[in-house]
Formats: sequence, structure tokens, C-alpha cells
Amino acid sequence: MNITSEQPQRRRLNPWRVIGWGGAIALILAPLVAMQFTNEVDWDETDFIVATIIFGIVGGLIELAVRLSSNWYFRIGAMFAVLAGLMVVWANLAVGMIGNEDNPVNLWFGAVLFIAIVGSIASHFRASILAPAMFLAGTLQIAIGTFAGILGTDMRGGRFTIILSVTWFIASLLFWCARQSRNAKA
Repeated sequence: MNITSEQPQRRRLNPWRVIGWGGAIALILAPLVAMQFTNEVDWDETDFIVATIIFGIVGGLIELAVRLSSNWYFRIGAMFAVLAGLMVVWANLAVGMIGNEDNPVNLWFGAVLFIAIVGSIASHFRASILAPAMFLAGTLQIAIGTFAGILGTDMRGGRFTIILSVTWFIASLLFWCARQSRNAKA
């Protein structure tokens, strides 16, 4: 009788996951450390909770992208799209992208996030549809920044939003490259 002992296989820690989640934790804890040395940083419990939720969502979306595709163009494109979404949310929550956080123009950036999120879900995360969705998000980002500049609303914020749109365009380009590389293999 041949008896084999089945030992559970140990899963190796992925260093990228450790760096990613460790970096998120470090970013969340950085204001806590800064508050010990300066009065310029003044976070309360709500700020830490919101930051934890935001970084948890960002990390979860990056994990999802890595699991959805082994294509590096897709993965990096997803990271750029998630980064762009993070910057839109963070800038609007912190100080407002146009003017201050109370400026109603900042609400328009919800449409940029809506396009990116709905485009992602409706495409079932297919690069062929993600590319134009991210391009549309970047185009809307530029349109809002340009319109805010025409209205005479804090042009510095208008410039920031136009620069931020480049992140959406890079995501779009990377999704397009993912689709092209997949088609080349077929």
C-alpha cells in the first residue's frame, strides 16, 4: 500500500502585491506621521477612513485587472485608468480641481468617472471597448477644463485637468495596444 502524504502547497508571496499594498498602507499612514511633526497636516478619523476606502478600491481594481488579463498592455492600461480615476476623486475631495471643492464645475468630473466606470462594466473589461471609453473620458476631461477656462474659473485648475486627461489617453492607448497584440497572436 502506497501512502502519500498530501501537504498543502504554500503560496509564494508576490513581491508586486506586497509593494502595492504596502505602499497603500504607507500612503495612508504618512499623514499620521506628518501630524506628529507639523500642524500643516490636520487629518481626522473621517479623512483616514475615506483614504483607506479609496486606496482599498484602487488596490482591488488593480488586483482585478491583473487577474483579468495576462497582457501587460492591458494591465498597465488598467493601472493608468485607475490612477486617473484616483486623481480625479482625490483632487476634488482635497481642494477641488477647479477653484475650490465647493465650485459646482467640479461636479462635472463625475461624468468623466461615469464614462470610465460604465465603459469598463459595459465592455466586460474588453480592451476593444475600453480603449474608446478611456479616450472619451480623457476628451471629456479636456472639455471640462477648457470650458472652465472659458468661464474664467481658476485657469490653474483648468490646466491641471487638461494635463490629467493625458493619463486617460495613455490608458486608452495601452488598451488599444492590448487589443492589437491579442489580434496579432490570433
